[in-house]
Amino acid sequence: MKEFFKMFFASVLGVITAGVILICISLFITFALIASIASKAGGGEIPKIEANSILHIDNGSFPEIVATNPWSFIDQKDQTVSLSQAVEAIKLAKNNPNISGIYLDIDDLAVGMASAEELRRALQNFKSSGKFIVAYADRYSQKSYYLSSIADQLYLNPKGMLGLTGIASQTMFYKDALEKFGVKMEIFKVGTYKAAVEPFMLSEMSEANREQITTYINGLWNKITSDIAESRKTMADSVKMFADNGDMFNLTERAVEMKLVDRLAYRTDVETELKKLTDRKEKDKLRLVSLSQVLAGSPAQKEKENRIAVLFAEGEITEEVIKRPFDTSISITQSLARQIKEAADDDDIKAVVLRVNSPGGSAFTSEQIWKQVVDLKTKKPIVVSMGDVAASGGYYIACAANAIVAERTTLTGSIGIFGMFPNFAGVAKKLGVNMNVVQTSKHADLGNFALPMTADDRAIIQRYIEQGYDIFLTRVSEGRNRSKSQIDSIAQGRVWLGEKALEIGLVDELGGLETAIKRAATLAELGDNYYVKYGKTKRNFLEEFLSSSSAEMKTAIMQAFLSKSEFEALRTIQSVPMQPTGVQARLPYSFIPY
Repeated sequence: MKEFFKMFFASVLGVITAGVILICISLFITFALIASIASKAGGGEIPKIEANSILHIDNGSFPEIVATNPWSFIDQKDQTVSLSQAVEAIKLAKNNPNISGIYLDIDDLAVGMASAEELRRALQNFKSSGKFIVAYADRYSQKSYYLSSIADQLYLNPKGMLGLTGIASQTMFYKDALEKFGVKMEIFKVGTYKAAVEPFMLSEMSEANREQITTYINGLWNKITSDIAESRKTMADSVKMFADNGDMFNLTERAVEMKLVDRLAYRTDVETELKKLTDRKEKDKLRLVSLSQVLAGSPAQKEKENRIAVLFAEGEITEEVIKRPFDTSISITQSLARQIKEAADDDDIKAVVLRVNSPGGSAFTSEQIWKQVVDLKTKKPIVVSMGDVAASGGYYIACAANAIVAERTTLTGSIGIFGMFPNFAGVAKKLGVNMNVVQTSKHADLGNFALPMTADDRAIIQRYIEQGYDIFLTRVSEGRNRSKSQIDSIAQGRVWLGEKALEIGLVDELGGLETAIKRAATLAELGDNYYVKYGKTKRNFLEEFLSSSSAEMKTAIMQAFLSKSEFEALRTIQSVPMQPTGVQARLPYSFIPY
């Protein structure tokens, strides 16, 4: 009887616990549905932009594809916008008579360098209208200062910091650590500069890799310092001196002395100045509008006869999307190939712009996307717009386009491939595990991670990798109308900045997405008679939640209720610093395009 009651109460407790969990999930889904419906219904009237308003830009991130939150409809000011939307909003603000200027209020800018360059160019264009730009930060990160330096008046908190330090690139090497555990990575690659595998085959950086990193980070630093110097009407050497002297940690008065900041002021002081610029009284509130409000308040784009489709290739190129808890990354799969084919078959679409922001990935998937680009080009023009990075597989899917447009600071090239396979024979030996194999053919057990690779096995895989590299060279030489030997001389896995890529013939023009759209219109002979239709620029939180697995559902709930820093900490703990196995055409997994 005693055991019966134990089992009985345990069952009751289990039912109650499960019920509570189900109720919580049901409430979450219900609230999300209500939020989604309200959002689709418009969430109320579109706020009118009053006279003497200021566009307040305080976003720290401008992704190519935005992950939407169902609760964002509650506060129009709290909506993330994509990079292309931000550029469009700044253009709309320039032509809106009710917007007097821009207030840049960004401490930290979490975008790649090419994105920062595109935003900066949009702000420069805004200034041509004669409207003001005022910038303020408690502490400027290096990239946020680069963007903010375009301002007419630049303020810094008296107890703040100007984070000009220069650029450093760090690489962690795992080879020796793996060997201690008995793990050996079998490496196969083509390309002197193909450094993605170096952490697993070397104990320190190769001279070739050090050369290419030195070249491109110096190129980035020269671009940053020269642009800042031009805006601040000083010398680039002065900007570099501030970094070299460690003046980031000096008194903030040093930034004023070096003409990098106009004035030290507190936020309330800056707001007072903004009121004066917009004819507001001291007791009045500033009329601040967000990027999303400017977009929401703009008239819908008038559809013309001809359409230019903009498709987005964002993230790592993978053969399939493997969802894990805390994994919110966006990947490029063969679904992009299907989108390109659909655009090719749509007679209303007269040209396509493919926006590529990818470090590469699966060589197989890259080939499938390349094929659809080639097929589309036989029907209509396709222009590639490169974002922060379009390298390795990212360049593979771009090379067949009619034209390629990149920013000066885009990282591209890295034409090369590699294969990497972990071998656990050493681990098995340490654990006393032995394996016997009976096989019909010499290489039937190729890929057995518990046995050492033979010399013949390595030769077969290396030949396969070299064939893949030859195909890559062929694709690029055909797309760029150059011989394979010419491409090979600038390939070998080497990364180039967009400015240099233009010189060596890997890209056709420097500029952003708007430049690529105009070029596509020209190639299609559309004149001004076209409108732009953007592909998927948002990930719908609710749709993904409702169609998710239990692991994805956990991730969705975590994202909704944890702070960004807490969520990122959990995801970092879960991640493993290992490269993907198989044949890859990509930059290092942890590569950040500054």
